[in-house]
Amino acid sequence: MLNVGWLSTGRGEGSLGLLRFVQDRILDGKIDARIQFVFSNREPGEAKGSDRFFDQVKEYGLPLVNLSSAAFRRARSGPFAKHRDEYDRQAMGLLSPFNPDICVLAGYMLIVGGAMCRSYPLLNLHPALPDGPIGTWQEVVWRLIETRAERTGAMIHLATEDVDRGPVVSHCTVPVSGGAFAPHWQDLQDGDLPEVKSQQGEDFPLFKLIRQAGYQREPYLLFETLRCLAQGRVTLAGDQVLERDGQPLQLTQPAGLCLDPEISLAMSAAGVAPIQ
Repeated sequence: MLNVGWLSTGRGEGSLGLLRFVQDRILDGKIDARIQFVFSNREPGEAKGSDRFFDQVKEYGLPLVNLSSAAFRRARSGPFAKHRDEYDRQAMGLLSPFNPDICVLAGYMLIVGGAMCRSYPLLNLHPALPDGPIGTWQEVVWRLIETRAERTGAMIHLATEDVDRGPVVSHCTVPVSGGAFAPHWQDLQDGDLPEVKSQQGEDFPLFKLIRQAGYQREPYLLFETLRCLAQGRVTLAGDQVLERDGQPLQLTQPAGLCLDPEISLAMSAAGVAPIQ
């Protein structure tokens, strides 16, 4: 059985949705795994979104561990980055009773320091292809629009001190040209992008559609990646991702397992039509 640690700030519906997506499939027996604990850098009462998240964790009967990063900041002077390793050490102390095979950063809004990266194999979901933009999902979408990208995707990679650039485990691709996207790209040709960003922002239809297309596939990518690990299709050895035969996985471009077929099959079985 694959023992999974789950790290999440739990601030909104995205974090809650990822937890439900994976845990419901675990309960349905679709993967030989269990979530061993849920860790959050918020405590009950800090925000309504995280409180809803904590309620769901408790409803599932999962062990919940909290360490408020906001309270930690208030007790210390200077920027949080200066004290990140101290915070991580305190978090790891609270998590010492557990022994996860893998940990998932699922809406965890803190950058993880080097000590924690070295102590746990941490999977991070990033909303771009391995050779795509880094940064927040908003920054990624705007960069895709600025470069007139024809496709994007998402990847699962090992978290390292090199933010959004750790060894890649898996990815999926998302077309963002033609089909439903074509008229929105045409509209953009007639407008000025800086003006669009200032006047419409994230309400810009092309921005919303690109994000929706990626967001739709991300839970499937996370779950199928965990299933690959549970089945031994890939293994993790330190900062390396290995195939079943022990050879390094990072030999293809884009890097990592392409899980498009598995995701397409799973979405079809769930009656979900992909945006394209």
